[in-house]
Amino acid sequence: MKNLILIRHAKSSWDAPLVDKDRPLSNRGISDAHLMAGEVDEFLPKSFVVWSSTAQRAKNTAYIFAENLSIPIDTIVFKDDLYTFDEKKLANIIKTCDNQFDNLILFGHNDAITNFVNTFGNHAVDNVPTAGFVSLSFEENDWKAIRKGKIKKTLFPRELKKHDSPFTGKQIH
Repeated sequence: MKNLILIRHAKSSWDAPLVDKDRPLSNRGISDAHLMAGEVDEFLPKSFVVWSSTAQRAKNTAYIFAENLSIPIDTIVFKDDLYTFDEKKLANIIKTCDNQFDNLILFGHNDAITNFVNTFGNHAVDNVPTAGFVSLSFEENDWKAIRKGKIKKTLFPRELKKHDSPFTGKQIH
């Protein structure tokens, strides 16, 4: 059995005129990444390998999760080819994972992540938002052979931010 956790990079900043790959996280992105990293520990396998796109926003998101989850930063594998927005390319990269690893955590980009989840998952997800977390499991024992898997868990920042107002009883976002 192979398990894949996809985490979309947190919200990036458009404040500076940088090339896309160099855009950092926005303040909201930093906050959302910390929020999510503090909530996903119970959904992580005991051992895993971590891959990240080399885009600044994905690297920063991976660093925040690593810090919060006590993952040694020097164990994160940064892959230039994960800077992709195409799910077929993403699938081909995932299928290169060494079979000695049953669990892969990957920090990447949309539209690749949402489209991958909808191609390989067992139900549709409208959109994996920034800092979104999706865990999938596959019956296959070979990464190259993964086909249709099961979505085990989705967790998005907006779900963690909802709470009831003590004054109105209505949800505040």
